[in-house]
Amino acid sequence: MRKAALDRWYGYMKSHDPKALWDLLHPDAVFESPVVHTPQRGREITFKYLCGAEKVLGGAGFTYVGEWLSDKGAVLEFEKEIEGIKINGVDIITFSDDGSLITHFKVMVRPLKAINLLHRLMGEQLAKG
Repeated sequence: MRKAALDRWYGYMKSHDPKALWDLLHPDAVFESPVVHTPQRGREITFKYLCGAEKVLGGAGFTYVGEWLSDKGAVLEFEKEIEGIKINGVDIITFSDDGSLITHFKVMVRPLKAINLLHRLMGEQLAKG
């Protein structure tokens, strides 16, 4: 089951279909950003952050370069270059007990230049609504 949800996540990253993302998120999903101190709680805010992140990071040049699975989730390492800065990070995804929905999504990014760049770009993206 967890593999099915992970496949749906990869499908979303290829299709950029917001409905596919919405349908993948648990109503009580939590999002943790590398630049926001407090966890963002609930499907709506998690959806907003993940859609923004997909617009900033997704598309051409974004690649997952590693995948580690556990009983409850996955860690996906990604890379992307933006404005000459190579961004390296991980998506740490936890799935519901039945493995069908994302309950927790944490993003960690390096180096510091990449965090600062993403902070600016995500701020601009989220301000658009």
